[in-house]
Amino acid sequence: MRLGEEIAPRTAFGQALVELGETDERLLVLDADVGTSTQTHLFAKRFPERFIQVGIAEQNMVGIAAGLSTLGFVPWVSTFAVFLTKRSGDQVRNSVAQPRANVKLNGSYAGLPTGRAGASHAAIEDIAVMRCMPNVTILVPGDPRETAICVRLATEVEGPVYLRTVRCPVPVIFPEDHRIEIGKAVRLREGKDLAIISTGMMTPRAQNAAQKLESEGISVRHLHLPTLKPLDVEAIRDAAESIGLIVTVENHSIIGGLGGAVCETVADSAPCRVLRLGYRDIFLEGGDDEALFKEYGLCAENIVRVAMNALKERR
Repeated sequence: MRLGEEIAPRTAFGQALVELGETDERLLVLDADVGTSTQTHLFAKRFPERFIQVGIAEQNMVGIAAGLSTLGFVPWVSTFAVFLTKRSGDQVRNSVAQPRANVKLNGSYAGLPTGRAGASHAAIEDIAVMRCMPNVTILVPGDPRETAICVRLATEVEGPVYLRTVRCPVPVIFPEDHRIEIGKAVRLREGKDLAIISTGMMTPRAQNAAQKLESEGISVRHLHLPTLKPLDVEAIRDAAESIGLIVTVENHSIIGGLGGAVCETVADSAPCRVLRLGYRDIFLEGGDDEALFKEYGLCAENIVRVAMNALKERR
């Protein structure tokens, strides 16, 4: 991967599974008839004996994975996030989360980019569902390189992990030596006037916005959260106390996702103003991804506008 190269995180996910499969024979992949869409077909081609095609039966797939985990396997379950977190929510709760089963869950096609599939396929509440699920670690990588890192990290960690991946190409923003630690924020930029906190595919957009704000003489602290559970409470609290103005940016509903998590943290310990950019309690439309991102305010230009207005009001 080269810096600036645009690669779909779903592709990085599929390739990372193949690489792990070469060295870890415990690894199994279960698919709900979306192998081409989520790129698990790459693993199926390389390791057909370790690939289980369940069909459109997400509940059964999660149950099978939970059972396989008791035999020492490390099963990866892969399907669209909207179906994984709601249709099979009961199985995730009772067969995976509650017993702390060593099952890894890939929620693909997360948020808006669904290839024009529309509201039925757009997972805008999956983080909210999984955040309130005890024992589940939530990883939301910011670019293709971090996606591959998260696949490896999730496989190594004992217990349930929910990985959120997206369909559309995302620019590579992290260098080859990039590392992440579960529960820790990645500080991309220092600053004292404004804090931008982003996660997932919104981080490259927030990064562009931070650069534009800096060119206007505004000092921005930019935090990227590849882990939403556990949350880096200390980094958020420090931004609230030392800066006092936070803008959150996410490809998710503002209810229960990154914005909700930041507001909960700030309200508990260091009250400050938080402006949440995300989907505002709506079901999404179908259409061109970039046109819709712009309509919903999830573009660098709107992040800049919201930040500038907040700073003017503060002064």
